[in-house]
Amino acid sequence: MSTQPHQPNDPLLDSETAHHLAAAVRAACIAAALDGYEMAAISGLCPEGAWEAAVSAMQRLDLTPLLAQMAVGDQNSSR
Repeated sequence: MSTQPHQPNDPLLDSETAHHLAAAVRAACIAAALDGYEMAAISGLCPEGAWEAAVSAMQRLDLTPLLAQMAVGDQNSSR
């Protein structure tokens, strides 16, 4: 891990890492939305209510485990 301060012209993430992160976040959001919608529909909510539950599931999604997993992957790939 770098101890130097971030320089304005230096990207925080290289392009490949950024794409992997975006794809992982997208997949996590889709999974949360599908699960939220399904649980709401099973509970008897109307389609609009199920959609609201799906959006709420995405808003509550904790990305900390995903980011930790990606950080471990980055450390393993740099060895």
